[in-house]
Amino acid sequence: MFKIIKSDIAIIKERDPAAKGILEIFLCYPGFQAIFMHRFTHKLWKLKFPLVPRILSQINRSLTGIEIHPGAKIGKKVFIDHGMGVVIGETAEIGNNCLLYQGVTLGGTGKSHGKRHPTLEENVVVGAGAKVLGSITVGANTRIGAGSVVVRSVKGNSTVVGVPGRVVHQSGVKINPLAHSALPDAEANVIRNLMDRIDQLENQINRLQKTIQSLINNEVFDTSKLGDAQNIKDKEIIEFLGDDKN
Repeated sequence: MFKIIKSDIAIIKERDPAAKGILEIFLCYPGFQAIFMHRFTHKLWKLKFPLVPRILSQINRSLTGIEIHPGAKIGKKVFIDHGMGVVIGETAEIGNNCLLYQGVTLGGTGKSHGKRHPTLEENVVVGAGAKVLGSITVGANTRIGAGSVVVRSVKGNSTVVGVPGRVVHQSGVKINPLAHSALPDAEANVIRNLMDRIDQLENQINRLQKTIQSLINNEVFDTSKLGDAQNIKDKEIIEFLGDDKN
């Protein structure tokens, strides 16, 4: 237990330049305090005495603003930064070296028993206000952008943005977990793509009008200038909208 707590402190010192010392982390970091308390409540939960750990988790919530069900499994070096409003459900699992920001929800869907909350594999970063819902798995080294809502499993080494969350693959690229500005703007890319298509279609319509006028006037025209229409189902738009038939 001491080694795990020591690793929890080490990851805060590594990832937060504002952390000045161990005493400050103990007294002023609600994310650390919430996980510290959870490690004890989780042990009690495994002893099949649910009421006591549930009461302690409610006290933990009141003191830190972070709600962690005592049944949740949390690995080593997990950092909840700021943490206000974070909710972690009963069957949620968080792997080593994960980073969660304020307002994150690892929630369930439906009223079924058993596994109903998400699993985060190692080195996952979940941005502020993001919601990861249901019995899904988020692969290792994945980043979830702020405000995203993820309801489907995500393969490793991916970036997820949007509502619902959509995947932009960045396999093999090592990215600083704190570099939120590096997140791709999938919506802007698709809008720019569609604007280009509209511009091209307008140009094609103008050329067709001139061609028709030339035919009416029995003038010779060059068909090579008509151009080819672009396919609206290009890779970028398909990745953003999805290609599901359901």
